Amino acid sequence: MSLNVKVALLTLVVALVLVNGAIYNKEQHLAHGQVVYLELAPVDPRSLMQGDYMALRFQLARSLYADLPKVKSEHGRQPVEAGDGYVVVSLGERNIATYRGLYQDQKLAENERLLYYRVRQGRVKFATNAFYFQEGRAGIYEPARYGRFRVDEQGELLLVGLHDEQLAPLTPGEPAR
Repeated sequence: MSLNVKVALLTLVVALVLVNGAIYNKEQHLAHGQVVYLELAPVDPRSLMQGDYMALRFQLARSLYADLPKVKSEHGRQPVEAGDGYVVVSLGERNIATYRGLYQDQKLAENERLLYYRVRQGRVKFATNAFYFQEGRAGIYEPARYGRFRVDEQGELLLVGLHDEQLAPLTPGEPAR
């Protein structure tokens, strides 16, 4: 076996190990992460350019945006600087996250959690900004009021599903005819 073939096989094995390790970590996150609900802000549920999806914005992002440092621009607007960080939220008995403030190495109360956020292009983002669904099923998700997430020990969020005002899951059925 030539050296080039050995290097190619070793590279393939390393790539497969890395990819499968990342998949395993996400599966563990989904299986064991704490359930947290983030309240949604109203958005337009359709995009003809990308197919059916619901753009997601969160009330938590609005509260956080107000506390982030701003940078004056030449247009007079004050966009938020790009960056990453943690926000402190408290969790009520239904695990709905309520904004408490920016994390600054303070000790957390028993019902408080850290959630990781990032700021890109002047917007605060948590995990994802879209929820995709099958064509023709937009009506199922119109009553969405909460995003259900799994959060790990590092504050990283993974979107699990959308829920209505009573936290009932919105699950796809047969498409409307």
